[in-house]
Amino acid sequence: MPIFMNQLAYTSESWAAQVKNPQNRVETVARVACEAVGGKLIGGWLSLGEYDVVLIADVPDIESMAAIAVAVSAGGAVKASKTTPLMTGAQGVEALKKADSVAKVYRPAR
Repeated sequence: MPIFMNQLAYTSESWAAQVKNPQNRVETVARVACEAVGGKLIGGWLSLGEYDVVLIADVPDIESMAAIAVAVSAGGAVKASKTTPLMTGAQGVEALKKADSVAKVYRPAR
């Protein structure tokens, strides 16, 4: 199954609610969402910077990851999200091999 990284930024209202009632929602919510589409949560972490949460999910396809991202965003606790497909090193090597084949026939317009 494909692996995706989903980064989320909470709204200030969501942070305020979590301060009033602290609990580990990252693992709980993300695990349920991944299982709902037939996948699994590899891990979830709080982070510092532009995004507040990082999730790594192993789900059946890009449509499943999109469903998770849309459902979580629609809940109102998130002000921004970003999803990135991830590749293994072996997949990256295969992409490089294919890029060489494409480069032999691709001629950019100038």
